[in-house]
Amino acid sequence: MQKRRLGRTDLSIAPLVLGGNVFGWTADEKTSFDLLDRFVDAGLNAIDTADSYSRWIAGHRGGESETIIGKWMKSRGNREKVVVVTKVGSDMGQGKRDLSAAYIEKAIDASLKRLQVDTIDLYLSHWPDPATPYEETLGAYQKLLDKGKIRYAGASNLDAAQLRAALDVASLRGLPRYEVLQPEYNLYDRSSFDGPLRDLCTAEDIGIITYFSLAKGFLSGKYRSEADLGQSPRGGGVKGYLNTRGMRILSALDAVSARHSAKPAEVALAWVMARPGVTAPIASATTLDQLDSLVRAASLQLSPDDIAELDKASA
Repeated sequence: MQKRRLGRTDLSIAPLVLGGNVFGWTADEKTSFDLLDRFVDAGLNAIDTADSYSRWIAGHRGGESETIIGKWMKSRGNREKVVVVTKVGSDMGQGKRDLSAAYIEKAIDASLKRLQVDTIDLYLSHWPDPATPYEETLGAYQKLLDKGKIRYAGASNLDAAQLRAALDVASLRGLPRYEVLQPEYNLYDRSSFDGPLRDLCTAEDIGIITYFSLAKGFLSGKYRSEADLGQSPRGGGVKGYLNTRGMRILSALDAVSARHSAKPAEVALAWVMARPGVTAPIASATTLDQLDSLVRAASLQLSPDDIAELDKASA
């Protein structure tokens, strides 16, 4: 599998990242192990999770996904083959988003323990925290870098102005900058990344790994009416896509998929992989058939005509 360098870091990843949000939620431990085995056996290597996965489930406290990934790496003895991405700052019971130095110092040790590793390859600020100055957060990451607890820092969910401000603080104070950004981006949800944010990331050589790359599953093509929403626990999040533009995008995906004998989800992911500035999309799977589809997407090459048709439909 051809690897791509992640921004200015020395991390090289396959063009698709496995989303760990389902581990311990819609994929139990055994299923998660099977999915992770199939993923790395196919030559892919980056796994995305967060300390808060899957705290939204009744009875869960957060850390379930990290725990499963940690058990899997320990049992397989394959830590050196995997690029581990996790996040900090979501509400883990403290009642707010928190990127303070004191909170990060505690959260990193909890993540390291759950993951059963000494170092996290890429540690992301999950959400903006307006109450904490960038200087404090980046200073905390500097300490983690000095201690060898992380290799690189990044961020998720920043707009262009916020990222610019964070980069300026890093430069002015001699602190580590955000080397990777994780924005929401897919064929339907394009406006927050296309434009100033993409331009800034390209100019600053910031690696991009996108989340909700299949628009919460809508771009898989299995949700085409409200009657389809009950097919999955995630179906409720898809209702907003069931409109004229959404149907137009699905129609274009169907046409391109037919030409490549591929599934709509594979084409939708290949489109993201082909976008300027994007290193890799994140996508999750709950069955081995879905995982195999993700693997196929990582090697699917769309033609300029394919991309133009998809761009037109999503305009």
